[in-house]
Amino acid sequence: MNLPWLDPGEPFPDAAEAWDASQPAPGLLAAGGALDVDSLYRAYSAGIFPWFSDGQPILWWSTDPRMVLFTDEFKLHRSLRKSLAKFVLDPRCELRIDSAFGEVVRACSGSDRPGQSGTWILPSMVKAYEAFHRAGFAHSFETWIDGRLVAGLYCVAIGRAVFGESMFTQVTDGSKLALAGLVAFCRHHGIAVIDCQQNTQHLESLGAREIPRADFVALVAQNREKPAPRWRFEPVYWNQLLPPQPPA
Repeated sequence: MNLPWLDPGEPFPDAAEAWDASQPAPGLLAAGGALDVDSLYRAYSAGIFPWFSDGQPILWWSTDPRMVLFTDEFKLHRSLRKSLAKFVLDPRCELRIDSAFGEVVRACSGSDRPGQSGTWILPSMVKAYEAFHRAGFAHSFETWIDGRLVAGLYCVAIGRAVFGESMFTQVTDGSKLALAGLVAFCRHHGIAVIDCQQNTQHLESLGAREIPRADFVALVAQNREKPAPRWRFEPVYWNQLLPPQPPA
């Protein structure tokens, strides 16, 4: 099967036209196009994302099934719960949103994805997502300890459709704490699902599961037009995952 080649600005094929399991790269939809804000906005709004390696053209994907994390199914395992409770009570620790977006993306570009080998966040991708962030459609959740950024993740958000991208950590459970912050934020704002794109054991261990692509695209369509939340983290959001703490 021939892969569609896109000129910059050209409409994407329907996500349902992506290669199926009989093809060499299931989920691959098209190549070419551009990584500008408009292209990324149209892609994510249709359940499509870019993913390619050095030396390849821009490749666009829409996997079937799609790995997602329903926020009410997030698994806060005992060890992570202990780490989170300690983090929340420690005045040296803080969860921030968007205070160091570029640093987070660059740190992710130097890290392996949990459950995968190698990096896919090339300089062109870093530049593209920084522009997407400035346009208001990409956000970072950051784990800070003693005034130092030690872990984080970044995501795309269109309305109330949220798409997880990548994470990094320099400390035990650091990226999981950032993910817990994203889950708590989403629960507080009534965001029911976070896209995880592809299946990994790491994501599955945290409660993510696969759903049919058609169902995922329908969820995106339902949520992309909803008003975006205010992208700022408040400590009260932790009550979505932990019992409220009594006043000091």
